[in-house]
Amino acid sequence: MAKRYTEDFKKQIVSLYNNGKSLADLNREYGIAKSTITTWIERYNGSGSFNIDDNRTEEEKELIELRKKVKQLEMENDILKQAALILGKK
Repeated sequence: MAKRYTEDFKKQIVSLYNNGKSLADLNREYGIAKSTITTWIERYNGSGSFNIDDNRTEEEKELIELRKKVKQLEMENDILKQAALILGKK
């Protein structure tokens, strides 16, 4: 199971890195994977937030919305096809 860290803790780790502490030192001292620390640094320094939704580009957000819309339309289309079959039999 993935370990959860508080936002304050993540901010402290990012602050330590931004003030010159190396990834290797942070990994050794706190037992956090370098890749996890790097993700925190990129997200927080990029947008001031650790939330992935706050760190998506406009294109990524649009793509997610379009995929949702396509799924909705496919579902509606399937329902209409079933209704047409039922009505066609009567």
